[in-house]
Amino acid sequence: MKLTMIERRQFLVSLASLTAGIMIPYKDFAKDSVAQRDRLGEKLPLRKLGRTGEQVTMLGLGGYHIGWTTEKDAAETIEAALEGGIRFFDTAEGYGPNISEERYGQFLTPKYRDVIFLMTKTLAKDAKTAQEHLEWSLKRLNTDHLDLWQAHAVASKEDADARLKNGVFDYMRKMKQEGKVRYIGFTGHTNAAAHAYLLGRLKEEGMLDTVQMPVNPVDAAHTVSFVRQALPVAKEQEYGILAMKTLGGGQFFAEKRQLDNVMWTTDDPVVPGRFSISETLNFSWSLPISVLITGASTRKMVREKIKMAKQYMAINEQQRQQLIDKVVDISEAEKVEYYRNRS
Repeated sequence: MKLTMIERRQFLVSLASLTAGIMIPYKDFAKDSVAQRDRLGEKLPLRKLGRTGEQVTMLGLGGYHIGWTTEKDAAETIEAALEGGIRFFDTAEGYGPNISEERYGQFLTPKYRDVIFLMTKTLAKDAKTAQEHLEWSLKRLNTDHLDLWQAHAVASKEDADARLKNGVFDYMRKMKQEGKVRYIGFTGHTNAAAHAYLLGRLKEEGMLDTVQMPVNPVDAAHTVSFVRQALPVAKEQEYGILAMKTLGGGQFFAEKRQLDNVMWTTDDPVVPGRFSISETLNFSWSLPISVLITGASTRKMVREKIKMAKQYMAINEQQRQQLIDKVVDISEAEKVEYYRNRS
């Protein structure tokens, strides 16, 4: 049942007090975000990965684009990410499929495995398939262990229950105990209620380490919101929170900049003129996320996001609310967050 405009506004007003409770003050982040160096040079500012004790760069490179761009662009994008201080690298066996992992195994891990935080995901619905996926992922990624392994794209409460019943999370915990993976978690982008539900189930079953979800102003304005419904639960349980879809999967903006023969946004954007790319990234970084995962298919794209990370300035509750207010009227439209389950 959809909310009336008045009810929606009341929902959004309540977000101010909610985010106040879940925000980690920027000054506290800053204590752990002083740029550090490794053998490649200066890293981007670091943030805590939940209760793990791990620290990760505030910006991570998404693997989806690495799986469909050209091999040349994939290699250049990876190198540009490393040069710019990114040390968190996301991928999944389903990206390509398999191509993204193979390219990381070719261009990333042979030279840089010791300085990166490497994550992949499995779509497995049962323990046996999860085992097969992990074995093949390790081979494609050219490594003997993962820093993070996540159950990919949990879509509904029924999906969550099935993966629990069929032993997916039990197997993931076993692999963590055996050292094949250091940390474990789950992702999803279609159903915020399913995220909140699975977080509750996992609290009973035994906590994981991370959770990945969409984080952007449009989501926060939506009737069913990851920011309002799942993120607070994850923060309370001390998960490392990984933000994705911060630009709505590239659907938000009207700019049509050609970068190395790849269009930056779609021909049919849905949030033109309402806020800028940097504003929506700052919205996400101002919430208690550990890392913002950005999709980039060229080195120019990833360099642009790196520049924004270096220029990041925290925004307050009022500023976040102002961004949300700008998209209340379109937040329910199907083409805005096209990846969302509308049922």
